[in-house]
Amino acid sequence: MADDAKAKGNKAFAEGRYDDAIAHFSEAIDLASGNHVLYSNRSAAYASIKKYDAALSDARKTVDLKPDWAKGYGRLGAAYLGLGDAEQAVAAYEKGLELDPASEALKSGLADARAASARARGSPPQGASPFGKIFQGPEIWTKLTADPTTRGYLQQPDFLRMIQDIQKNPNNLNMYLSDPRMMQVIGVLLNVKMRGPMDEMATESPEPEQAKSRPEPAKEASEPEPQPEPMEVPEEEKEVKQRKAEAQKEKEAGNAAYKKKDFETAIQHYTQSMELDDSDISYITNRAAVYLEMGKYEECIQDCDKAVERGRELHSDFKMIARALTRKGTALTKLAKTSKDYEPAIETFQKALTEHRNPDTLRKLNDAERMKKELEQQEYFDPKLADEEREKGNELFKLQKYPEAVKHYTEALRRNPKDQRVYSNRAACYIKLGALPEGLKDTEKCIELDPSFSKGYTRKGAIQFLMKEYDKALETYQEGLKHDPNNQELMDGVRRCVEQINKTNRGEISPEELKERQAKAMQDPEIQSILTDPVMRQVLIDLQENPKAAQDHLKNPQVMHKIQKLVSAGIVQMK
Repeated sequence: MADDAKAKGNKAFAEGRYDDAIAHFSEAIDLASGNHVLYSNRSAAYASIKKYDAALSDARKTVDLKPDWAKGYGRLGAAYLGLGDAEQAVAAYEKGLELDPASEALKSGLADARAASARARGSPPQGASPFGKIFQGPEIWTKLTADPTTRGYLQQPDFLRMIQDIQKNPNNLNMYLSDPRMMQVIGVLLNVKMRGPMDEMATESPEPEQAKSRPEPAKEASEPEPQPEPMEVPEEEKEVKQRKAEAQKEKEAGNAAYKKKDFETAIQHYTQSMELDDSDISYITNRAAVYLEMGKYEECIQDCDKAVERGRELHSDFKMIARALTRKGTALTKLAKTSKDYEPAIETFQKALTEHRNPDTLRKLNDAERMKKELEQQEYFDPKLADEEREKGNELFKLQKYPEAVKHYTEALRRNPKDQRVYSNRAACYIKLGALPEGLKDTEKCIELDPSFSKGYTRKGAIQFLMKEYDKALETYQEGLKHDPNNQELMDGVRRCVEQINKTNRGEISPEELKERQAKAMQDPEIQSILTDPVMRQVLIDLQENPKAAQDHLKNPQVMHKIQKLVSAGIVQMK
């Protein structure tokens, strides 16, 4: 039960229905009060609607229940930040990063918290780089393009992402200082020459042309500068680095084989990567992708479960966990044969969206829910039972028990949604109950399923007549007569409509009825279109002021048809 409520909460959260998500997570907590994930999810929902006090309470409960879970401290930091307590937010994010140093979400949250803390103190944020401001402004790209060294970096996607990240948040510069390209960029932007880690920065100054052209005297041979002794690296650390490098090579070989659709070879390389380095779950998710492509769905699911479990242990990035869950959900949909089989896939996609909201995962969730619904309808389809329900509805209709009859007709349509007779019968019930809009929808569906079914037209015309849409009712009856020219009920309907339209033309209806019909007609899109048509507006003016021109207009069949529409609606009177 708690899992069901949690799944509903995850779905509501993924769709942005945060109040519903809170209600479902609360229901799950009542059933499983020791589950830290439920408090974490509800905290996120509260924070999404800016109820930070409640978010803080749930975040505290999360870390109380699971103090070694980094994500809980992320929830705690977000709640403190929402309440304006930047210092506590910084402390929470730092605690989370102690548990999961690689978490990008926690790093981003910490940067935001430090910036908020700095704004509150009026000082630069902790860890802020003095070079951050030089990355602002459009001239940065001009400088980088002009320099022959940095010009080549602009072709590298990871370099562009790095610069854009620093432009968004200058405090992130410190994260990239270990990249030699960044040191070169700083030198170009500051107009200083970066010669290496052991050299000082020499400010470049333009030399006179003569000095540039004058050959330099040969330098005397000097003794070579002493090189720093390399640091001793433990053998164990060397071996770990070597294994990681070998694992990466195997992964690249697996990627190449995958692109060539040499799936067996790709699996061998990814398996070798996993054996060499068990600290990177991308090797597992890649192998799962190959199994998925090969149609080995059970193996894919096993690998995805392994990736999620190992990822939790390693505190891997939430996006990696989400990717594994999405692949598992995809494999489950491939195995689905019945509507019930889609339930675990839907739950898995919802879990993936809780980890990381990805458009592709959301699309797959929607597809799975749609397929589940379609299969449910197919599984429920039973024409024999549908006929039994229809007969029950007919008996209740004769006894004037219209609400009960509607229930049986509705059940009949669930069993067989293609039976036009049931739509017609249910429309008759709606007429008796005064639910005219619902009845109109049923008659339209009835005619859609069988355009030659006379009852559909008689009941649709009757509803339109009761709604005082006499012109529309007349069209419906006339359309029905095309399929059944001798139908007396349809002919009677035409006669009634013509009588009402003539009464309107002669002004024989009460002012109250005329006012009601005019108000209703003004809501009709077709009437609105006629009245806003410049040509028709001129015709209406001519009808009042220029009878001769009006006679010419009325010779046009299309104009005459539109005038008749306005007359039937009570908007215009012809004398």
